[in-house]
Amino acid sequence: MPIESDFFSSSRPFLISGPCVAESLDLCLEVAEQMKAACQARSMPYIFKASFDKANRTSLGSRRGHGMEKGLEILWEVKQRLGLKVLTDVHESWQLPHLEEVVDVIQIPAFLCRQTDLLVAASQTKCSLNIKKGQFLSPDDMKFVVEKTGRTDRSCWLTERGSTFGYRDLVVDFRGIEKMKPWGPVVFDATHSVQSPGGLNGVSGGERKMAVVLAKAASALGVDGFFMETHPNPDSAWSDAANTLALASMPAILDVILEVYSRTDFPEM
Repeated sequence: MPIESDFFSSSRPFLISGPCVAESLDLCLEVAEQMKAACQARSMPYIFKASFDKANRTSLGSRRGHGMEKGLEILWEVKQRLGLKVLTDVHESWQLPHLEEVVDVIQIPAFLCRQTDLLVAASQTKCSLNIKKGQFLSPDDMKFVVEKTGRTDRSCWLTERGSTFGYRDLVVDFRGIEKMKPWGPVVFDATHSVQSPGGLNGVSGGERKMAVVLAKAASALGVDGFFMETHPNPDSAWSDAANTLALASMPAILDVILEVYSRTDFPEM
């Protein structure tokens, strides 16, 4: 079933966080345990995130993960042992029945957010949907993405993750967060927004230190949730190493976010 409406709070944003890839059960449990404790101490609802497969890597030789069967086994163990909500990506429609039996939230990657058949099939599952806004789309275009799902409740979320700005750079237009609010809960992806996609060596770069800067800005706009990838040793992460946040720094980062978090109602102009 989609995540219940009481998951959303007017006083606290929720957090989607975990390693980019489900590298191992031990790693996922380590991250999930520490993030669960950090969020509970701050009354923040928490969803554990890890991808069973990274099908959109820059290079053919990049590590993608263990595949669906083992990857979902890891996510299932995290969910059962720690009692957490779990999120993972989908890449093809045939994967959905398998994901639906394990995860609570199915994420549509940014590159696939206009894939009509995938969106329609995902909307027919019992899971909540988190749709990443494509780097190539305006916030206004996401209205039509949501219409494809047919979901009018709070079970379809939209995630801002920056827009393409020339080659290998992204910028965040924070007006987009406000523009997307009428169509569902809005999530801000702090770590992918500071990614430098692609690269001459076949590995995407990033500017990790700027993730907190952008997250503070999103906090002031009262987003419903945050997405942040984290790892005990970010530089050794299988994917997104350059923009993944250190696990040890996450409690302090959450404190910064909550310090500036607000639900300001803007006057109509």
